Amino acid sequence: MTGRLGGTVALVTGASSGIGHATALELARQGAAVAVVGRREDRLTDLAAQITKEGGSALVVPADITTSQAAAEAVARTVDGLGRLDILVNNAGLMLLGPTPGADQNDWQRMIDINLMGLLHTTHAAVPHLVKAATDGPRQVADIINISSLNGRNAYAMMAVYTATKFGVTGFSEALRQELAKRHVRVSVVEPGSVDTELRTHNSDAVQQLLNAGLGNVERLQSEDIAEAVGYIVSRPRHVAVNELLVRPTEQV
Repeated sequence: MTGRLGGTVALVTGASSGIGHATALELARQGAAVAVVGRREDRLTDLAAQITKEGGSALVVPADITTSQAAAEAVARTVDGLGRLDILVNNAGLMLLGPTPGADQNDWQRMIDINLMGLLHTTHAAVPHLVKAATDGPRQVADIINISSLNGRNAYAMMAVYTATKFGVTGFSEALRQELAKRHVRVSVVEPGSVDTELRTHNSDAVQQLLNAGLGNVERLQSEDIAEAVGYIVSRPRHVAVNELLVRPTEQV
């Protein structure tokens, strides 16, 4: 498979469903070899088979990136298996919503571990390889794409800790961007509004009903809409950096 990203390697976390699944397909269609990372190996295997069937190249990397060791091993397996690393998409995430008083603090810890610490662990392991790719790779530039949320810039009731993790992702992304800009490692944050994925189904029926009532008849984004945004960012010329991209459904206010 040839395309704008021919000769590059991408790693996508949370690739077993939703935005991660769609992003892996998008990057493969643009020519990147893709390491698909997640906890559900059966889904990753199906995704890799789809990429291969379409003429692309994929590597299945089952991993729970909430530990630094597992994240580092996922990056190492990607580089060992595909030869390099040019693009990191930190997509793995969890959204557990509800009132703050009386909340289950285990849910808070799970969101912090996945949404924030998993992203930090994977980025820490990937940066040396990305710097190398920007120095001697085919594009002379590398990319980190962090999937944040509309909640990374706006706070909402019933979403306090989820919002805290996404504000953290957005802030970390900007600070890291400043550190790596001179090395031609671009750092971008993508902030989706409401997307029709399984993310909200991890909540109780009552919370899901509240979410649906708040959106009304708004037509939600699809995973492919965010994947196309990621594909746009990483396919820009070396001198162009898209640092922040907010993508909402047209009717979402």
